[in-house]
Amino acid sequence: MKKFVNAYSSSLAMLALVVFMSSCRYGNPTSTTPGAYSTATGLEFNEEGGFEVNDFWGQPEGPNLIFIEGGRTVLGTFEEDVLNTNDHVERAVTVASFYMDETEVANIHWLEYEYYIKQDSDEYYWKNNLPDTTVWAKDLAYNDPYVDHYYRYPGFRFFPVVGVNWRQAVNYSKWRTRVVNIKLAGDAGMYDEYGSGGDDFAGAEGEGGGSFARIPLESGVVLPNYRLPSEAEWEYAAQALIGTQWLDENQTHRRLYPWDGHSLRNPYGKSMGYFLANFKRGKGDYAGIAGKLNDGAMIPTYVYDYPPNDFGLYNMAGNVNEWVQDVYRPMSFRDMEDMNPVRRDGTLDPETGYDGSYNFIGNEREYSEEEWTKASGLQNSYDSDNPPMKRLRVYKGGSWADVAYWLSPGTRRYLFEDSATSTVGFRCAMIRAGTNY
Repeated sequence: MKKFVNAYSSSLAMLALVVFMSSCRYGNPTSTTPGAYSTATGLEFNEEGGFEVNDFWGQPEGPNLIFIEGGRTVLGTFEEDVLNTNDHVERAVTVASFYMDETEVANIHWLEYEYYIKQDSDEYYWKNNLPDTTVWAKDLAYNDPYVDHYYRYPGFRFFPVVGVNWRQAVNYSKWRTRVVNIKLAGDAGMYDEYGSGGDDFAGAEGEGGGSFARIPLESGVVLPNYRLPSEAEWEYAAQALIGTQWLDENQTHRRLYPWDGHSLRNPYGKSMGYFLANFKRGKGDYAGIAGKLNDGAMIPTYVYDYPPNDFGLYNMAGNVNEWVQDVYRPMSFRDMEDMNPVRRDGTLDPETGYDGSYNFIGNEREYSEEEWTKASGLQNSYDSDNPPMKRLRVYKGGSWADVAYWLSPGTRRYLFEDSATSTVGFRCAMIRAGTNY
């Protein structure tokens, strides 16, 4: 009897194993387990001369990026419209999941960029992508030390880079894409990360070329493009309403700032009473009184200062304003799509009164319809050497020199894309590829 029971048990175990293996062998294919054969043709993958299907375990982790789970939100601000601009009207939208830099791009990151493009590019490109340190200069203020030291002095390494215009931020994003993907491809053994001898380490414009062919996106090894976030993405990430969830899809409240409460001060623990952002407290008051400096920063500060929001992002209010992709139009939230909205060009609004034609050696000229159409794709194909249009671009978040009103994520302002100031920096974003949310 005992032998019979043991034999019966063994038979059940073998049957279970067969069922398990069958389910593994004949289960529905997925992106990470596509199977050995095509479900459309029956042909075998990866055989000699056949269709190659590379291993894939999900989108690689990009340096400094934080995952932002998408969802529904209300863009615009419920802060009082003190300027009566009516350009941040509330509207419900859905933003797909994406990645965003944990911090603002810092001086050390731009110095690294400068180092490589100086080796890899012509002098014009290199000089055209240096930060404008003269943004600190004021006729009636002694800011000379910041002109000379803020960008290059080691003590400011992890302070946000400023004096960078929108066009330069786009160029940096393209370069960063290329460098990160070369590193990932090298780590995966596709080829040496420094190419043939390392002379073309980056590809200055962030494209292929140099000694590198295009890194195949199909390889699953490389990342999508680093880029500036859209205004909707930036505002959604700053709201961080994931921290206000209660039960299923219920949010207990909205937020005036990227943290809970209507106050600018920390209401909890040993840090109670300290400000939660770097901003201008009032007329002539940038940091408080000596001996008890409150926000502790009279200019931009360390990119990891102040508590992160509920997505883990630092300084989404204050420190420096941040460039976003969008062209500025006052009625953007009324006009755009309600799924991943972005304003790439002057659609529905003429450029007159907003954007200006590009200045060729001091001569303004009107652009043809063909050139205007070409200009509408600037986010992904910007030519810094020959830009067709000088556009107004949105920036968000408030800065060390702004009053608290501008710290609310829904507020928005604009500058021409070739402008730079000591109060505007940026951070990069990236799509979440291969997902439906």
